[in-house]
Amino acid sequence: MAKEKTVYVCSDCGGSSPKWLGKCPACNAWNTLVESLPESTAPAKNRFASLAKTAEVATLGDIDAVDMARTPTGHEELDRVLGGGMVEGGVVLIGGDPGIGKSTLLLQALDSLQRSGQNTLYVTGEESGAQVALRSRRLGLNNSQVKVLAEIQLERILATLEATQPDIAVIDSIQTVYSDQLTSAPGSVAQVRECAAHLTRAAKATGVSIVLVGHVTKDGALAGPRVLEHMVDTVLYFEGDTHSAFRLVRAIKNRFGAVNEIGVFAMTEKGLKGVSNPSAIFLSQHSEPVPGSCVMVTLEGTRPMLVEIQALVDSGGPSPRRLSVGLDRDRLAMLLAVLHRHAGVACMDQDVFVNAVGGVRISEPASDLAVLLAITSSLRGKPLPKGFFAFGEVGLAGEVRPAPRGQERLKEAAKLGFSVAVVPKANAPKKAIEGLTIHAVERVEQAMEVVRGLA
Repeated sequence: MAKEKTVYVCSDCGGSSPKWLGKCPACNAWNTLVESLPESTAPAKNRFASLAKTAEVATLGDIDAVDMARTPTGHEELDRVLGGGMVEGGVVLIGGDPGIGKSTLLLQALDSLQRSGQNTLYVTGEESGAQVALRSRRLGLNNSQVKVLAEIQLERILATLEATQPDIAVIDSIQTVYSDQLTSAPGSVAQVRECAAHLTRAAKATGVSIVLVGHVTKDGALAGPRVLEHMVDTVLYFEGDTHSAFRLVRAIKNRFGAVNEIGVFAMTEKGLKGVSNPSAIFLSQHSEPVPGSCVMVTLEGTRPMLVEIQALVDSGGPSPRRLSVGLDRDRLAMLLAVLHRHAGVACMDQDVFVNAVGGVRISEPASDLAVLLAITSSLRGKPLPKGFFAFGEVGLAGEVRPAPRGQERLKEAAKLGFSVAVVPKANAPKKAIEGLTIHAVERVEQAMEVVRGLA
């Protein structure tokens, strides 16, 4: 079969050229020609014709729709991020830094699925079959029956998927796969887009669940075209410091579940193990309360977690610094202005450093009150009471606004032994929570008075 000819299409105007040019001959734009395949006028020659199903126009009320059946992976934290497990015909894209544990986690998940009766296939384009087998033995997956294919050519991978008909297949990684229909190298924008489109359509047509492993750039974004994230059903990011034992898997997009869910894993000698109580990671172990430390309850998807906010206020020079790790730096500057204007606590000539313990990133504004209390505690050198926590959004007018799902946050803190809380008035429970003393406040200055009375 002769190789199809390629054309170069301008991404700005859509004009085409038989060869690559630096400037588009149609609109004179520079560096906009991208390699692609010419559109065929004959439907039988279309590469997607065998995968695309014809459909009739129907109203939503007449379409029979049921909830997607889910297949648990055997790893509770991974199932939490996926929304309950793998979905038939679903395509998952998971990316992360090199060496973070993507291949390790997926190999463990495939082995668990295989032992539960699922037919699995692991396609590796970066390692040989012997290397994958060696890793499985190192992880303690003895006598694993997971099928392995060391292949990077798309057409052969699709033929294997059709022949073996697995329930779940992992492609590690999409950047190493190439199609014979294109002349560009594996990993190029055209190859990644073309291969991902073929694999996605194959998943939808056959019902196989496919997991694509993606590389990331130096900035931490998934390598390749952004359309890659639009094609798939679920996008997961593997986060964490390679020098730390803990890893976070975060859902950025999920058509079959909630987004912003996170799964917490610990790297051990036998691979990645789920952490059932992640709050223990994000809390420092102080024998006695220390100044500049305040615990808050944050929400990651549907999971409430306790995170320690640490602040250090030190005498600065003529240009004091404001640095934050895990929190928005611009929001820190805004909170310092609110603290000065409405609570009378000035930090104009002080360096202010704020950190969220454990490397977690907090994006919700419910951390505002805890940040302000930690800064005040460090500035005055007085620790907050033992078993103390706080949460709530702070507005520019000095008001303390409620945080969503406040009852769940309070119950999670009480379950872990915390006894004193300062929360927005709207989040105060109507029924008392056993072992928990709650101080409801409406403004920042009220919160400061309560804390002074407790200290």
